[in-house]
Formats: sequence, structure tokens, C-alpha cells
Amino acid sequence: MPRDWNAFYNSGGRLGGGPVFVVRAYQHLLPPGPLLDLAGGAGRNALFLARRGHPVLLVDANAEALRQAGEAASHAGLNVETKRQDLERGLPPGRGSYSGIVISYYVQRSLLASLVQLLIPDGLVLIEGYSRREAVCRGRADSPYYWEEGELLAPPSGLRLLAGGEGWLKERWRVWAVWVRR
Repeated sequence: MPRDWNAFYNSGGRLGGGPVFVVRAYQHLLPPGPLLDLAGGAGRNALFLARRGHPVLLVDANAEALRQAGEAASHAGLNVETKRQDLERGLPPGRGSYSGIVISYYVQRSLLASLVQLLIPDGLVLIEGYSRREAVCRGRADSPYYWEEGELLAPPSGLRLLAGGEGWLKERWRVWAVWVRR
């Protein structure tokens, strides 16, 4: 993953192919309704989910990534709204508005406890990222941007674990979980 997302997107960079594993594998469990894709970059998850009939709000701090996502959604006639927002300053408004929230390869632990308030009852959080084990392999053992072993298997209050795991996927050690609002 790039260390400088602005440089990555501004130089025409794009992340590979389709959606992440947890989205592909569990999207069929999402209740009907709007979804929130947090730090979704150029929209690989948002576009996939919009093709399946969900309106999606894609939030990211990078203007070029959002431009790319908006252009792709418009070209395909998909219902994807983009919003530029620094998630380190908080979540977008929308108490009880979303049937699902997607977080892929973005780690900001301070947001996790607030996710439940954005979900409808039985709404899902689909979350995936690299683990501390992968950080060690990459020589970044002290980086805060990796999930700890077992961390995603213990959801915040108000959410319960529906599915989760850790392991090798495409030559990287990844972690993923599906949480449901109780």
C-alpha cells in the first residue's frame, strides 16, 4: 500500500480490480438500503455494492480518489455519492441511516465505537485490513496502521461478531470481520 495517498492518486494510481474479500464474500448479507464506505479511495467497494442496488456514500480525504470514483459511478449510472472528509475529525452524520458500513485497509480505532450509532438494527460492518504480522513482514512493526491479532474478532459495544478470520490472502497476512448491530 502506498505511504502517500495523495501522490498515489495524483499520479494516476488505482488499486487493483474489484472489491476486497470481506465485501465479495458477505455482501449478500447486507440488508437493503444505503451503505457507507469509509476511506473508500477510488471506490472499488462502493462501485461493486452500487452495482448490486445499494446507494453508497463514499467518504475519503483524497479529492483525486473521489473524483475517480465519481467519474466511474457517473459513467456506469451508479448511485454513489462522494464526500471529502478527514475521518480523523470524525464520522459523517447519519444516525441510524445505514444498512452497512465498509472499512477496508484503513485503521482508525477511535471511530469503531461510534459505528453502531450509524447503523440500522441488524446493519452490518464489513471490515478488512492487514495485521501486525504483515507489518512485521514489511519492516513496519511499530506502525499504528495495522490491526492486532484477534482485534477485529472483538467488536465494539452494541455490535456482535457474525464472522471473522485471519490468514494469508494473496500473499499477505490479512484480517477481516463482519459485525452486526444487536
